[in-house]
Amino acid sequence: MASDNPVIYDYSPYFRVYKDGSVERLKEEEQTPAGLDPLTSVNSKDIRITANVSARIYLPPITSTSKKLSLILYFRGGGFCILSSASPIVHRHLNGLAAVSSSIILSVDYRRAPEHHIPVQYDDCWAALEWVASHRSDVEPWLIDHADYDRVYLAGDSAGGNIVHNLAMRVGSQGLSNGLKLAGTILLDPYFWGKQLTASEAAADPELRKRLDQLWGMICPESTAGNDDPRVNPLAVGAPSLEDLGCMRMLMCTSEKDAMRDRAQMYYKALTTKSGWLGKAELYETKGEDHGFYLNDPDSKSTTMLLARIATFLA
Repeated sequence: MASDNPVIYDYSPYFRVYKDGSVERLKEEEQTPAGLDPLTSVNSKDIRITANVSARIYLPPITSTSKKLSLILYFRGGGFCILSSASPIVHRHLNGLAAVSSSIILSVDYRRAPEHHIPVQYDDCWAALEWVASHRSDVEPWLIDHADYDRVYLAGDSAGGNIVHNLAMRVGSQGLSNGLKLAGTILLDPYFWGKQLTASEAAADPELRKRLDQLWGMICPESTAGNDDPRVNPLAVGAPSLEDLGCMRMLMCTSEKDAMRDRAQMYYKALTTKSGWLGKAELYETKGEDHGFYLNDPDSKSTTMLLARIATFLA
């Protein structure tokens, strides 16, 4: 007899979503505790920002107490649905980034879909950004002692790159507390999609393409525009102008084999040639690599070169 509560989204081996909206997580995710990393000498600790939002903060080795460090608010990927700041691949990636760039990193743990629908994730990340902006004089001690509030960046991979775009648009439209200005944004393989397939999407593995095509409808079922919702397709008809992006510098990082590569490059071209945005954007593509290679192969030459490129952008 057919179930009266069938599975409507099957994202095995991670989770399933049922018709009644319930979510079944299929496996417990591995967690890495915060603390001193022996490979990089980066220290980390977990902090609470709001009742719903926590973060892991990373502090690289301090060579001069008088020199302030860039502060990166980092938003992880995972399709808005999986991973956390404590996931081993995220934790190692951010230890490496903090060490190479000599930056403080605040890795924001937003609530996950599909239990929580868009825009919860954007609002959680905005709360973290406003927490930084509104507490510039009395916030977390590592920030008081070492953060340069004239060099605050947003960065994220995949879904996190999508979050970076949407937060930067919100900064442009309403600003931040205490007049805080973003020094720049860094998007790594950002999750952008749309109803009309690009060449890189059409060439992707059919099962991957199916999951990506279903993803926005699952995490944002209230959207009436589907995959042409401006939050996931910033170039859709009627999307807000990129001219209003709330930063003056951007580094767009793409991977040659990524199914979403074309979207990122289309975004970069639109931003730099058509939008009227007055900032400066840079495009960096890693040849021969796929989506999220820096998480899956942290010791590769490609990852080393990418982290060095980000460090140059932050310098």
